[in-house]
Amino acid sequence: MADIQAFRGLRFDLSKVGSLSEVVAPPYDVISVEARDQLYESNEFNVVRLILNRGDKLLPDQTVYERAAEHLKNWKNESVLRPDGVGAIYVYHQTFKVDGIEYTRRGFIARVRIEPFGEGNIYPHEKTHSKAKEDRYQLMEACNSNLSPIFGIYSDQESSPQAILDLAIDDRTPLTAIDEEGVRHDLWMVTDANAVAAAAQLMGPTAIYIADGHHRYETATSIRNSRRQREELEPDHPVDYTMIMCVGMDDPGLVVLPTHRLFRGISPMTSAELIAKLSAAFDCEVVGSGIALASDCWEAVQVEGEQSTMAFYCRKDDTWVLARIRLEGVEMMEGLAEGKSECWQSLGVAILHELVLDHLLGCGELPSPRYVHGIDEVVALLRSGDGNERDATGQQGTGDFFELACLVMPATVSDVKSISESGERMPAKSTYFYPKLLSGLVINPLD
Repeated sequence: MADIQAFRGLRFDLSKVGSLSEVVAPPYDVISVEARDQLYESNEFNVVRLILNRGDKLLPDQTVYERAAEHLKNWKNESVLRPDGVGAIYVYHQTFKVDGIEYTRRGFIARVRIEPFGEGNIYPHEKTHSKAKEDRYQLMEACNSNLSPIFGIYSDQESSPQAILDLAIDDRTPLTAIDEEGVRHDLWMVTDANAVAAAAQLMGPTAIYIADGHHRYETATSIRNSRRQREELEPDHPVDYTMIMCVGMDDPGLVVLPTHRLFRGISPMTSAELIAKLSAAFDCEVVGSGIALASDCWEAVQVEGEQSTMAFYCRKDDTWVLARIRLEGVEMMEGLAEGKSECWQSLGVAILHELVLDHLLGCGELPSPRYVHGIDEVVALLRSGDGNERDATGQQGTGDFFELACLVMPATVSDVKSISESGERMPAKSTYFYPKLLSGLVINPLD
C-alpha cells in the first residue's frame, strides 16, 4: 500500500533570497554545463549549488558532495532555508504550453514510505545506471536530505486525493516561480489534519509508478538500508520515506513528449542503403530531401499514431525515410525480445534499439545518442552538428554532424503502467514527462 505522510519541509526564506524563480532549478540530470553556470550566476543561493555543485572553491580533500552539504548547513544556520512550523502536504501545480495549448498539471508532494521494487506497491518503468546511482547516493548521504522530488503517477479514484487537497487551498495564494521555459510553478501548504488524513487514506490502496527519478528512488532505498544497518532508529524514521510528487494518471496536464534520437559514431549511409537494411522488417517510403522536412515527417508519424512507425534522416544524401513495421518485423521482434511482454515488444523505442539498431543495422555498440524532444531542436542540431561540449545527459559531443536521426513516438502512460506491473523496465529515455519538476521548492530532511 502507498503510505504517505505530511512532513516539515525546508523552504527558502524569500526575504533572504529575493525571487523564488532565482533559487530553483530543473532536475540535475537535465542541466547542461552552460545552464549550471547560468544558475550559479542567477543567485548565490540557487539550489544548483546543492544538487549539481560544480566543485569550485573546494577545500583540500573536499568533494563536491561535501561542498554541497556545507552550503546546506550554512543556509540552514543562516535561516536562508527554514523548516516549516508544522507538517504539510505540498500541493504543486504546473501551468505550461505545448504546441500553443495551455495545460495545468496538478499534483502534491508528500513523504512516501519506501518499498523495494518488486516487494510492494511502488513500481519502476525504466532501467537505471550504477554511475548515476553512486553519484546521487554520495549526495544524499552527505546532505541527509531529499533535495528534489521524485515524480510518481497513480491511478485516479472516484474521490481523488488531489480534489481533496485542491479544495483545501482553493482560496489561498500560492508561492510562484517561473522557470526558463516560461512554465509557472505554484506551491501551497496543506496543513489541515482532516484533509491530509483523507488524502492519505485514499492513497493507501493505490499503486505508485515512478515516472521520473528512478535513480533517486533506488538511492533512497539504499540509504534507508544502510542507515538501518549502521544504527538503531525508531520506527517510522524519516529515512524510511522519500519525497514524491504524486500525479493522477487521468490528470489532463500529464503530458508525455517524444524523445527523438540523433546518433553519434554511426557509419554514413544513403536512404537507399538504409531501406535495403530495413526491408526485411519494414515497408519504407522516401519522403523527400532537406533537413526541414523533419516537421512533415513527424506529423506523418503522429497522424498514424503507431509505436512501430518511425522516420529516419540520412545525412549522406540529405533524405528522410518513413518506416512502417510489417508482420515479418513483428515476428522478428518476438524472437529478439523473447520473454518480454507484448506491450514491451511493441514500444517504438524498443523496436528502434532491439530490431533496427542492434539487429538490422548491427550498431549495438554505438555511443549514447543525443536525445531531443522538440522538432525545432532536431532541425537545429542536424544543421549544426554535435558540438564538443557535454550535453544534459553528460555525453561528450563528437564535434561531428549526426549521420542518422530517428523520430519515434513516446511511450504512453498506459504503457508505463502495463510494463511496470509486468516487472519489466523500458529502454532508457522511453518517456519524457513535461515539464520537469523544480528542485528547490521544498526539501525533505532525513533527520
